[in-house]
Amino acid sequence: MHIQPKDPLLQETLLNYSQESDAGKRKKLEDAIWQKHGSKNTAFVLDMSGFSLLTRKYGIVHYLSMIRRMQLTVEPIITNHGGRVIKFEADNCFAVFPEPAAAARTAITIQHAITAANLLTSEDMDIHVAIGIDYGKILILNEDDMYGDAVNRACKMGEDLGKADEILITKEAMDMIPEEAQIQGKLIEVSIGGLNMLAYQIVYRTDVDVVEEQQ
Repeated sequence: MHIQPKDPLLQETLLNYSQESDAGKRKKLEDAIWQKHGSKNTAFVLDMSGFSLLTRKYGIVHYLSMIRRMQLTVEPIITNHGGRVIKFEADNCFAVFPEPAAAARTAITIQHAITAANLLTSEDMDIHVAIGIDYGKILILNEDDMYGDAVNRACKMGEDLGKADEILITKEAMDMIPEEAQIQGKLIEVSIGGLNMLAYQIVYRTDVDVVEEQQ
């Protein structure tokens, strides 16, 4: 973890924590960091699929152009749904939302928007993404980075477990989405950090889409 030195007080507190041997004092320093920089949020992590293959086949400039198109597509959708982009890093997007329903709606909208955009490009320029979503305590440091178990789980689902065009969300986050939101999911089991846990694959495509994809 590399934290840019934009907040001298934060840097000093972290250093004091590492040098403090008293458990009680350490706890107070930790609590102070969480009180100032932490909040309960929905972590949203998007990852573009096929980096290695596309880069080998077409070159890094080709893929960088796809990344830029992805950024221009997803950022306004995230903002319009009440989310906040924390950072774009390589071919990833890290964002937070106040609650899981908004994150799930955003993910569905992004997938549909990318599918529509792909109709206007040649196959070698088609973009596909996987998205992971979780809810929990998150530290947002320097306004451009985010940490916490919810972030780790969302990263794992978006970057490693999710396949192209998939949206994965933890069961805990899915359970927070009200029924009237009409967001449906398929219950699955995933392994994150060596622990098996329940999650959902959000269903957003029509039966026609799925049938055509399988043909």
